[in-house]
Amino acid sequence: MDKTDLLKLLDVTKDETKNFFDLTNEKLSKSYGQGKWNIRQILHHLTDTEILFYGRLKKIIAEPKQVIWAFNQDDWNMAFNYHSVDLGNKKVIYELCRNLNYELIDQYYDNFWNKEFVHNETGLRTLKDEFEKVALHNQGHINQIKIALEQ
Repeated sequence: MDKTDLLKLLDVTKDETKNFFDLTNEKLSKSYGQGKWNIRQILHHLTDTEILFYGRLKKIIAEPKQVIWAFNQDDWNMAFNYHSVDLGNKKVIYELCRNLNYELIDQYYDNFWNKEFVHNETGLRTLKDEFEKVALHNQGHINQIKIALEQ
């Protein structure tokens, strides 16, 4: 995926995701499968990851020899009771962080796409890999939300 494709996907998925924050409580409680997260949990998770991606991207760009640590999404889900807690300002935070991630990719892709870092679980990666992860991660969850809304 090149820079243009990444930026386009970031825009499209941002616009689509923002609409889901306005769903009714009944729809936010829908799940895409037995034992799977409901839409509310997915939206909390998407906001968390946009925040974390922004910090990761900045560290990788600014500092040499970065080691980026994974986070356990299920631990966050349980600790913050995402199953039922209100989304509050998450829509605003999601949109802001997505815009910041977009700006980082737009401004730094050309000079840093091949900068290497280590992810504690997946090993040696490049910033291009992480940029793609930011873009593709959201798309996967949009697909889950659409399935949940069809249930």
